[in-house]
Amino acid sequence: MKWLNAESSAMLLYFGVVIAVGIYFYIRGRKSGSGEKEYFLGGRDMNAWVSALSAGASDMSAWVLMGLPGAIYMAGLSKIWISVGLLIGTVLAWITIAPKLRRYSICAKDSITIPQFLANRFLSSNKTIQIVSAVVFMVTYCVYAAASIVACGELFNTVVGIKKETAMIIATLVIIVYVFLGGYKAVCWTDFFQGLLMLGALMAAPVFACLMMRSAGFAKPATTLPNGYFSVMTSSGWTGCKEVLSGLGWGLGYFGMPHILIRYLSIKSEKEVRKSQIIGCLWILLILVMASVVGLLGRGFVGDKLVNSGKELVFIEMVRGSFTWLGGKLGIAVAASFAAGILLSAILAASMSTADSQLLASSSAFASDIYKPIFRKNATDKEMLWAGRVIVVIIAVIAFLIANAPDCKGIMALVECAWGAFGAAFGPVIILALYWKRLTYKGAVCGIVAGFLVDALWYAFLSKIGIYEIIPGFIAGLIAAFLVSLLDKAPSAEVVELFEKTRTPAAEPEQK
Repeated sequence: MKWLNAESSAMLLYFGVVIAVGIYFYIRGRKSGSGEKEYFLGGRDMNAWVSALSAGASDMSAWVLMGLPGAIYMAGLSKIWISVGLLIGTVLAWITIAPKLRRYSICAKDSITIPQFLANRFLSSNKTIQIVSAVVFMVTYCVYAAASIVACGELFNTVVGIKKETAMIIATLVIIVYVFLGGYKAVCWTDFFQGLLMLGALMAAPVFACLMMRSAGFAKPATTLPNGYFSVMTSSGWTGCKEVLSGLGWGLGYFGMPHILIRYLSIKSEKEVRKSQIIGCLWILLILVMASVVGLLGRGFVGDKLVNSGKELVFIEMVRGSFTWLGGKLGIAVAASFAAGILLSAILAASMSTADSQLLASSSAFASDIYKPIFRKNATDKEMLWAGRVIVVIIAVIAFLIANAPDCKGIMALVECAWGAFGAAFGPVIILALYWKRLTYKGAVCGIVAGFLVDALWYAFLSKIGIYEIIPGFIAGLIAAFLVSLLDKAPSAEVVELFEKTRTPAAEPEQK
């Protein structure tokens, strides 16, 4: 088999480890008789390190290794505002949302999904908000998961030579297997190690690339930089302001990203939340800085080679080129190639750590918020688990079809679309639910619908304006939730009492 070399062997080994983790937690779950809460939320027993790196890894998909470096490689420092926006959003979400959401979800009937929390927050038996939320989940996650599948296809096509379609099928099957088997704990623990691998790869690749570029034998490639490549704004006036606003707007996504918010719910104590805040913020800072460095350095490393096509391959080119040079210089070509395969596995790590989280969040939303309340009110834990697992397969298949479509616009476009939809739909409602006691059930439903629709319509018809659709969508969701709540009947005394109860950590019930 010509494709089986040191590089590909390292990536196959990684696949094997990931599947082994899923099998381990599947066997462990069968022995302990784990139920819905264990499968979908890990029994609320996750420690600070696992929670923080799992939240980060599920957030920073292959986009941070391929999409962001590729965008900076092409356009320069003007794309740095995306990193700034994401960093600000991460810090604010960990500080303002994580502790309060975790506490509130426990008090609100021990909610295990975001839609379930939003319903229980109003002590309502009405299923509208759960159904609307679950539908948004499943539609948007199909697009989001497609980005991860595309990344895996690009990686294996470039490195191993396998057809892109075949590689995407393999990646989809592997993701399904370990989510299907292991549930939340399998996802979180693989995300933990994948987060470490992603950080290590982004730290190592620029270092070895710099060593190669400074060596005597390095032939500087032809490079023609666009005007203003090293400027944080490519234009003055309103055009430049739009670039900054759109970049910073990415930070709004953290307030409404279900697969990240669910990590906050699973942390085992308020003390662990505080540790997670520090770990998570430092991790994201290092990841974003180094991804930006890869993009900028990549222009000098590969020149204009990827300008016309393949810009998202700059990290792959950097790793393969620098490690081939290192192996030849030290006489350890096979070992260097294997090491390159380990670093390139970071793309698999980034892809799968996001896709697994998205599939699990979708399955939990379907099983808990649609299947049980609508179709099978008396469904057992085992039946709920199987309902969730079936939806994992369905969404993964749809995501594959989107990724394999001829008009698929690539990783960056897919992530941008899904990120905007989630941030606009759920961000305003989550913030108001945690900090405004006057918010009503109808206001929350209208906020989700308005945010999602405005985001989608802006993307479809007004994207040429140059403002990222999450911004108008978020504003529309916030206004709709606020106005409808004011026009609606005030919340009951019981709902207000629950809100007041969650204002202090002392109110948190003991977890068994």
